[in-house]
Amino acid sequence: MTHPEPIKFEAFSAGQWVQQYQYKSFAPTPINREWLWQDPIINTLLEKASRALAELDAFTLIVPDVDLFIQMHITKEANTSSRIEGTQTQMDEAVMEAAQLAPEKRDDWTEVRNYVQAINDAIAELETLPLSNRLLKHTHEILMQGVRGEHKTPGEFRISQNWIGGSGLNDAAFVPPHQDLVLDLMSDLEQFWHNENINVPQLIRIALSHYQFETIHPFLDGNGRIGRLLITLYLVDKGLLRKPSLYLSDFFERNRNSYYDALTRVRESNDLIHWVKFFLSAVIETASKGQQTFQAILALRQEMDALIFGYGQRADNARILLKRLYSRPSISANDTAALLGVSHQAASALLKKLTEDQVLDEVTGYQRNRVFFFRRYLALFTD
Repeated sequence: MTHPEPIKFEAFSAGQWVQQYQYKSFAPTPINREWLWQDPIINTLLEKASRALAELDAFTLIVPDVDLFIQMHITKEANTSSRIEGTQTQMDEAVMEAAQLAPEKRDDWTEVRNYVQAINDAIAELETLPLSNRLLKHTHEILMQGVRGEHKTPGEFRISQNWIGGSGLNDAAFVPPHQDLVLDLMSDLEQFWHNENINVPQLIRIALSHYQFETIHPFLDGNGRIGRLLITLYLVDKGLLRKPSLYLSDFFERNRNSYYDALTRVRESNDLIHWVKFFLSAVIETASKGQQTFQAILALRQEMDALIFGYGQRADNARILLKRLYSRPSISANDTAALLGVSHQAASALLKKLTEDQVLDEVTGYQRNRVFFFRRYLALFTD
């Protein structure tokens, strides 16, 4: 079997424009090959990113009940990644139940909760199956269930032409490859993830893979969200993260114009170096912020444990309630009663005590159907 020649970032040609019937589509260069670069800044960023990622991963070993807190990382990612695509849900709404929201907010909320389920299912699947196009399709199917994208062939690669920006093919900002190329390009991408005959660091592989995925745009809808989720799935699959604790959507949203610009620069001027530097910088900053969040979680948790120690007979129930709030920091009195197996009156009394101690905030102002937030904990994921 012959291997394609190694390709230098500096000499990369991103692809070519292909004339279709009444428009041109972009056919990207396949990426399953060895990659080289001369720019020393990439080596420095790669070293920093690898170290930051390893330090973040170490936290997931020392934080007790880490999976509770990972759920909040996942909720934040689902919310932020969906917001890049235009949903309006806020973090405090994302952790509520559908019934507690105004009806006009429920469609956006459903998209966010679908994304949470899609991430959780994909991570569970990775325990038995390697990362694959099949897994991405299954994740896409969950993401698109019962929402605005349900008519956009959930769980299937596209068999028609799509476009990005503009109202149609004639005024689009970018036209991805013709549908006839999608299967071959996605097959090349999948082989690249698992090709052991090439020496390419994992963080470089996923930087290239995210660019390539977004350029192929293999689904009719949801490509941005699946492509950003691909980054986390890849890092978990390759053992760089034991838990899905790193999500780049927050960085991409805060630097949205730079993110789109960096992807566009590859396609328009073959500038892969700029994209890789942008991507590695995103990993460095996000992993460092993730470490700070875990440190803040540990400090808050110690403070809560000390407080609840003084709750006497109610301490056990307060611990159970807090454990639930670490994974989803909003709750009603009815849910509290059901969780603890106590009367509504007892549940309300515990919530009142936690509110007086400034652990919880009641936000609705209603007499009935009140919702309580663990506001200080939620703030760790919104600041």
